[in-house]
Amino acid sequence: MSILPRRFERIKNVLNCRMRNLTVLVEAVNKPHNLSAILRTCDAAGVFEANFISEKDKVKTFNSTAQGSQKWVKLNNHETTISAVSELKKKGFKLYGTTLNERSTDYRNFDYSENTCFVLGAEKWGLSDQLISKVDESIFIPMSGMVQSLNVSVATSILLFEAIRQRKSKSLLPLKGEGLSAEEYEKTLFEWSYPDLASIYRKSGNKYPKMNQYGEINEVVNN
Repeated sequence: MSILPRRFERIKNVLNCRMRNLTVLVEAVNKPHNLSAILRTCDAAGVFEANFISEKDKVKTFNSTAQGSQKWVKLNNHETTISAVSELKKKGFKLYGTTLNERSTDYRNFDYSENTCFVLGAEKWGLSDQLISKVDESIFIPMSGMVQSLNVSVATSILLFEAIRQRKSKSLLPLKGEGLSAEEYEKTLFEWSYPDLASIYRKSGNKYPKMNQYGEINEVVNN
């Protein structure tokens, strides 16, 4: 059964604005509510995928706070700080860690136009010393109250939308899918449009079939 044209158009409009060069890395945030809220913010900001440091199968989101955003933002689960940092830097990301120390700088003093990863920890503990030592810049969000930290999902929203503001002012926000490679765009478009069918193709090892401009499958390719 083909996807409804209106649904397909909605999916394309969202995917057209997705960015691979903006992401988050979250450490030791184990409350489903917070993880879900972060994921929802990533979806709203056009983030293509998010990163978490957690033991295998320990990342839990998908409560009502996520509002289904787990379907639209890919989650990369890293079991160690070293593996997370190594992979992100290999992809060319600059890491901005939220922490209060002698070298921390107001988050508004940086340019987040390209390859930006915001690194956040649980509001109670903050980032581990190991992760602080690996970030490229230490940043903080200025506050005037008695409390020294924001809820991690709130901090994520502030940082991501500052990056969005900067990119918009420089006309760098993708509008027609240019935030992803052509191959990744087509692959994701099929997976979002036909998630159950995509799962079957992945298990069989076959390539995804082609879709026409209306989202109809018009070619079946077998390996």
